[in-house]
Amino acid sequence: MLHATLIFLQDASQLDVDMAKNNLSLLGAGVAIGLCVIGAGIGIGQIGAAAAQGIARQPEAAADIQTAAIIFAALIEGAALFGLVITLLFKWT
Repeated sequence: MLHATLIFLQDASQLDVDMAKNNLSLLGAGVAIGLCVIGAGIGIGQIGAAAAQGIARQPEAAADIQTAAIIFAALIEGAALFGLVITLLFKWT
């Protein structure tokens, strides 16, 4: 087992520098977009919970609450798409 690990480390040290930079940029892009999507999901989940609770407490204001929730969700989706664009820019630079 130790011998296989040493061979793997020796092969990894012989990688081309450009290939290593490309692999690290792909890893960074994956982590960044993952965090961006997780953040957007948490934000939209909180908006949905708050909207449902608000409608349950004041049914007569349901239309206003739904409109505001849709606007807030669109803003969060815009931020998530901005994060995607920044992630792709980091990947290709």
